[in-house]
Amino acid sequence: MLWQILAFDGFDELDVVAPFEVLRMAATRKPGWQVEIAALGAPREVIANHGLRIHVAARLGPAAGPGRPDVVIVPGGGWISRKPTGARAEITRGDLPAALAQLHAAGTLVTSVCTGAMLLAAAGLLKDRPAVTHHDALEDLRAAGVQVIPARVVDAGDLVTAGGITSGLDLALHLVERFADAALARELEHALEYEGREEAWRA
Repeated sequence: MLWQILAFDGFDELDVVAPFEVLRMAATRKPGWQVEIAALGAPREVIANHGLRIHVAARLGPAAGPGRPDVVIVPGGGWISRKPTGARAEITRGDLPAALAQLHAAGTLVTSVCTGAMLLAAAGLLKDRPAVTHHDALEDLRAAGVQVIPARVVDAGDLVTAGGITSGLDLALHLVERFADAALARELEHALEYEGREEAWRA
């Protein structure tokens, strides 16, 4: 099972690093799980919202053929502050929303943390669907025709969204429970010294 956590210039650091750590920990118990950070146009250096620089080796998987990810996690970043890089810039550029739409159509589970939900909305995936994002972007999400749900994690089946920044931990733990089991998710909570805030909202 291939998990890809997306990175793009201006992504919020914790949106990527928190799910990455949870899922890589889970992968030690699930040998068939491959967890990687990926980007369009990789390999390349990506500079995050607060200046973290990472070299991303994996390319976001294609919608068809070998290498298509089973799950993609899309971070937010820069949306609320309107920075020149981040989710808004990626929406303006258009390549990333188009790639996400193609992956979703091919059967990839597309998920988001924080204002990554705005990228999913721009991809046309959230119209009239339940979802959540950072609290300061909820009106933007609602204006995109989304059914906003007041929850940390909203599982709509083929789409899963999470609220602001630290909700990435809850998203990753929910996905571990969904694709492995609740016992492993609870073990990871203990190892991380983190208690999930609430049960995910499910369609």
